[in-house]
Amino acid sequence: MATQTQKTAGTGLRTDKTGTKTRCRWCNLGNPAYVAYHDNEWGVPVHDDGKLYEMLLLETFQAGLSWECILNKREAFRRAFDGFDYSRIARYGESKVSVLAQDKGIVRNRLKIRAAITNARAFIEIQGEWGSFDRYIWGFTGGHAIVERGLATSPLSDAISNDLRRRGMKFVGSTIVYAYLQAIGVINSHEEGCWLCKQ
Repeated sequence: MATQTQKTAGTGLRTDKTGTKTRCRWCNLGNPAYVAYHDNEWGVPVHDDGKLYEMLLLETFQAGLSWECILNKREAFRRAFDGFDYSRIARYGESKVSVLAQDKGIVRNRLKIRAAITNARAFIEIQGEWGSFDRYIWGFTGGHAIVERGLATSPLSDAISNDLRRRGMKFVGSTIVYAYLQAIGVINSHEEGCWLCKQ
């Protein structure tokens, strides 16, 4: 089978087989789900609290793994975690943790499973304080998306990571938070030459 991944000379960017779209170098063109994620979600501003929690849960499970691995399991995570309903997840007990730890469709890491529950509870507390998680997370940039490339952490992700940890969240180190901010569009990191790059 011919590969759909073709590097654009000198850039590391990837151009599809039609030659019409050039994408960020990390985008595996052989994985349709990955291409769809790159084209339709990554870097797009998210303001819905349900989606903001979904991406937070997925990013925390990514710790130590590849994003492609997590993305490939996304629908299994959706099924296992009640459609990413944070109000239900916040009420999970140890029996549910045990069930999830046996689910072969997801990452069966008990610490991360418990973190999803802990984080759902903190998420709800933040909503209570700010009116919505959206208002809280976008408040760090005054409601504006920023363009940044080539970083894995920043003073912004450091500050948010520290605040989330202070509020009891787990698996929210600065690197994970930076990836989360990219995923929800607070930071747009599409590479120069990518068809979705913003100046």
